[in-house]
Amino acid sequence: MSNKTATFGSGCFWCTEAIFELVDGVEDVVSGYAAGDTDNPTYKDVSIGNTNHAEVVNIIYNPKKISYLELLEIFWRTHDPTTLNRQGADVGTQYRSIILFHDDEQKELAEKTLEKLDRSGSWKSPIVTSIEAFEVFYPAENYHQDYYELNPNNSYCSYVISPKVDKFKKVFSDLLKN
Repeated sequence: MSNKTATFGSGCFWCTEAIFELVDGVEDVVSGYAAGDTDNPTYKDVSIGNTNHAEVVNIIYNPKKISYLELLEIFWRTHDPTTLNRQGADVGTQYRSIILFHDDEQKELAEKTLEKLDRSGSWKSPIVTSIEAFEVFYPAENYHQDYYELNPNNSYCSYVISPKVDKFKKVFSDLLKN
């Protein structure tokens, strides 16, 4: 069985990439843009909010080591899916919670997990995550790739990403790379 791709947007792609890079079975994580209205957007275009793109990550994973369902669990538990166009201090449509499915199985699992979470009462507010068909992915500029790993002393990394990564390591210790 060959590698598969999952595509998630859960706020700033630096945060999302930093989390999924730690997961055993994840072969690569690429930050980029998807679900927008223009071709070949730049970070500046997306940041202004005129393209309707979301900051997302393409996660290349080995389904023999990690399932799509496990990736969904990480997605749901590492951001707030109830805040529309916002994650923490990051505000704008580019920070929306979104799952872009690549096939019918991913669509079905995404919808079932959203429904189950919504019914569970885990969140005080309704989940606003959109589930849409994957169409096209535009990799972000090179300086966005592996941002947390390459810039650990950046203030955003220290104050926003590091606490998320630390919490992730505790909660998902059984899924970490060795």
